Amino acid sequence: MGTAPYGVRLLVGAAATTLEEARKLPQTILAYPMTVASQAANLVMHVQQNLAELVIKGDETLEQLFPPKDEQPEWATFDEDLESDGPDDAPADTAAATDGERRTEGRFALYSTGEPEPAGATNGKATPAAASGATPSVVDELGYDALTLAQLRARLTSLRVADLEALLAYEEAGRARAPFVTLLANRITRATAK
Repeated sequence: MGTAPYGVRLLVGAAATTLEEARKLPQTILAYPMTVASQAANLVMHVQQNLAELVIKGDETLEQLFPPKDEQPEWATFDEDLESDGPDDAPADTAAATDGERRTEGRFALYSTGEPEPAGATNGKATPAAASGATPSVVDELGYDALTLAQLRARLTSLRVADLEALLAYEEAGRARAPFVTLLANRITRATAK
C-alpha cells in the first residue's frame, strides 16, 4: 500500500486525537476546576511575593535616603530608663525584687514556696506539730515545706485522703498560704466524692 497524501494523514491524525480527547473529557472536566483553582492560587501567591519584594526594596531605599531616628515615644518607659537614687525612689512593683524577696502573690504563687520558716514559728502561731512535737509523716516524705504549688499539685493524685487532710491541717496551722489551702481542700473534696 502506498503512502496517503499529507493532507489525508493530517486529517486522520486530527480525528484520532479528537476522539481520544473526547474519551478523556469526563475525567478532564472533573479535574478542570481544581486545575484552574490551583493555577489561580499560584498566580496570587506570585503577585503577593512580588509586592512584598517591592515593599522591602522601598523600605531599604527610604532608609538610605532618610535614616531613621532613634526616638522613643514619651509614653514608653522601660525599667532601665528609670533612675533611682535609693530604695525610696523605686517603684512599688520592684520593691519586692530589690529587697531580694520572691513574689508569692498572684501569678507567681504557683512557682514559689515562700521563705521556709522554722517549725512552730509561722505567722506568730504555734503549729500543732510544734505543740505536740511531731510533724505528720507525709510532710517529711514529700518534703512539703520546700514544694512549690505546681510541685504539690503534681503529687496530690498519689496521696490518700488521710494524708491530704494531714497536709491541710499542717498548712492551715502553719503558713496558711491561700493557694495551698485551696488546692488541698479541693483535692480532698474530689477524692471523697469518688
